[in-house]
Amino acid sequence: MRILVTPDKFKGSLSSSEAAEAMARGLAEGWPEAELITCPLADGGEGTMEVLVKATGGREAACRVTGPLGERREASLGILGDGGTAVVEMAAASGLELIPPDKRDPLATTTAGTGDLIRAALDMGIRRIIVGIGGSGTNDGGTGMASALGARFLDAAGRELHPGGGHLEKLENVDLSGLDPRVRQAIIVVASDVANPLLGERGASRVYAPQKGASAGDVELLEKGLERLAEVVSRDLNTAWEKKPGAGAAGGLGYGLMAFLGAEIRPGVEVVMDYTGFSKCLDGCDLVITGEGRLDAQTAYGKAVTGVARAARRRGIPVLALGGEVVEGAGVLHELGVSALLSVAPGPLSRQESMARTAFLLQQTARELASLLRSLFNRSS
Repeated sequence: MRILVTPDKFKGSLSSSEAAEAMARGLAEGWPEAELITCPLADGGEGTMEVLVKATGGREAACRVTGPLGERREASLGILGDGGTAVVEMAAASGLELIPPDKRDPLATTTAGTGDLIRAALDMGIRRIIVGIGGSGTNDGGTGMASALGARFLDAAGRELHPGGGHLEKLENVDLSGLDPRVRQAIIVVASDVANPLLGERGASRVYAPQKGASAGDVELLEKGLERLAEVVSRDLNTAWEKKPGAGAAGGLGYGLMAFLGAEIRPGVEVVMDYTGFSKCLDGCDLVITGEGRLDAQTAYGKAVTGVARAARRRGIPVLALGGEVVEGAGVLHELGVSALLSVAPGPLSRQESMARTAFLLQQTARELASLLRSLFNRSS
């Protein structure tokens, strides 16, 4: 029996590498004869840089950037093993987890730090850049990112707008004349973990802004701001990316990267699979075990578990998914190729306790699962 162990991170508890190790330990205990292959994954969100750097034998480089509240802070970018590709993780510079809960305000937060990381990669002579855009704390349509690279966003009086999505409604002109010319020489690939458009009921503001601290009134203001941004960009730049899947990712950063930098947007898990050799790892496998911290209806929209399930289904390989939580709506994953969804929590546990014991719970669940599978396999042999 050849089993591929390929989880995403368990957010707030384990990286994808740590999760894979815990699952593999449990599987080895429950089924010593099984051949185990590990391939940690990510989907463009937090942990993407770590996975790609480890998979390619690369390195990290520290940079000084502008944080989501305008503060100066340190963030890292990854240089892959080929020496010519960089990975920028927007969560490292503009992420929600960088903002204290009482200061989360997508009307004011900025993606400028993500632009700083892109510029740092260009300064290193790199001309292929992967931008992972999950985990954002922003809703500025990527204007902060573009501003850090020399773009200007002006009101009717010709003044530059203040940072944040709350000011976009006043936008009158977009000026890219000062944009760093090296951007046009670069290949920029956006690794997105969601497929939402920029606007509307499934857009950036209405779906994700409340998670970033926006009130109902704030959501409407942010939506109007992104509508105005799309209108002015369409007029000034003759581009219309607002309906493109992934344009609404990271508070519209996906849109901004396409509109201002000419980036290509792809499902993040597919980008990661390409670099980790996932397809080769899948060769000859009889079973795939994946997982992430929370399995729910959103998992079906571009998350790593979904990418794994689709790839395995094309080869007729069954998939089991382990989650710290398996909540209402997760059943949609069965339609995508996941045979079973299993929670690692054995009984009533507080969220805090469950997250503190994730490695143990993953190992324990994997051990029991492997013991069951081993019994069934031996009985049928």
